[in-house]
Amino acid sequence: MSILEAIVLGIIQGLTEFIPVSSSGHEVLAVHFFGAGHDHLFLEFINAGTVLALLIFFRKRIWSILHDIFVKRNLRLARNIIISAVPAGVVGFTFASVIETNSFFSNPWVVSVMMLLVGIVMIVLEKLPRLSDKKDGEDLSGKRALGVGLAQVIALVPGTSRSGSTIIAGRLMGLSPAAAAEYSFLLSIPIMLGVLVKLAVKDSDRAYFFANLSPILVSNAFALVSGLLAVGFLMRYLAKHDLKVFGWYRVGLAVVVMGVLLLQ
Repeated sequence: MSILEAIVLGIIQGLTEFIPVSSSGHEVLAVHFFGAGHDHLFLEFINAGTVLALLIFFRKRIWSILHDIFVKRNLRLARNIIISAVPAGVVGFTFASVIETNSFFSNPWVVSVMMLLVGIVMIVLEKLPRLSDKKDGEDLSGKRALGVGLAQVIALVPGTSRSGSTIIAGRLMGLSPAAAAEYSFLLSIPIMLGVLVKLAVKDSDRAYFFANLSPILVSNAFALVSGLLAVGFLMRYLAKHDLKVFGWYRVGLAVVVMGVLLLQ
């Protein structure tokens, strides 16, 4: 992979990992239209930059959670994050080889369809019935936290969006857009760290990392910077708005991509 492609993929990863338009979907489309082969390992390694962006942006919130756990003995938010993280973690690790090798997960048609369907849900989301209002992720019951976790499983299909699926689920479980986004991002941290741990313990993955060190580091640097900008933007935006604009973007992109694919 060239340095230019690494920069583009890093920017795409950082912007779209947090803005609910699907990072994996955009990366599949970028790789497809670059004419290069789909490199699932490279895309997984870019998680380092985005998880670092989350750790930096939410450093005070994370410290507060740790303080609650070890000083106040308040485990409720940590418990909910674990409940929400388990379904996608179990499914992701169980079927990791299928996800990495099956062409379904690198198919631009799959991405386009999921972009379209989830985009429509975002457009009509505020008209859908929701459970009673909850202040934040700590206020969720175990069942509601599990509901968010099950939604995250769907995001294993590229084009869905991990942040999009969990923010939608958070809204349906009674959270405000901003509270749903914060819970979604906090939930992303253990999932991303789990992916990086998986990469670190496998000999072939470590060999890949050192063989592609320069583009991976460059891509992660751009993912970190663009990720910080994206998460800051989204938290400010959702404090006053809903997901509708992102839904329209997804629908528009899906229509354009489908049109281009039909012409190829």
